[in-house]
Amino acid sequence: MSIWNVCFTFDKKLNVMKQKLLLPNKFKRIGWFILIPSALIGFLLVILNDRTIEINTTVFAIYADEILGKTHYFSFVKIDIVNTLIGVLFILGGLMVGFSKEKNEDEYISNLRLNSLLWAVLVNYLLLLFMFLFIYGLGFINVMIYNMFTVLIIFIAKFNYSLFRNSKSVSNEE
Repeated sequence: MSIWNVCFTFDKKLNVMKQKLLLPNKFKRIGWFILIPSALIGFLLVILNDRTIEINTTVFAIYADEILGKTHYFSFVKIDIVNTLIGVLFILGGLMVGFSKEKNEDEYISNLRLNSLLWAVLVNYLLLLFMFLFIYGLGFINVMIYNMFTVLIIFIAKFNYSLFRNSKSVSNEE
């Protein structure tokens, strides 16, 4: 089975391609419900640099490197998982928001989604190139951490802005 068959099927009755990879529309609301609180908490943790919230637990790690300590492979380690939980929730919420069908998903919306994704990847890598050229040392580690989330953030922002702009132009034509 080719990658084409996994990602797309051709509906002979409607004479259009149907995408298989989008979640049902109901996941968009759930995604916003997860994404907004996790983004706010993550933002506050970064800005306040506050360590009052800690959840220390033992987790399985494929690789764990303690600062000035031991390196662990395929073992259980005791760590604070607050950042992990916030990151996982942010990514899950972002994926649900970004990759859920719209109520009226059509070819035009699919085109907006694709263009927004391409635009987000391009802008993300232009920003990353800028950061490579002008940020050094430990600050660059922070850039790489934030870079894990920027493609998703830029994609969601661009896609929703495109949908909003499209809805304004449609209402102006009516």
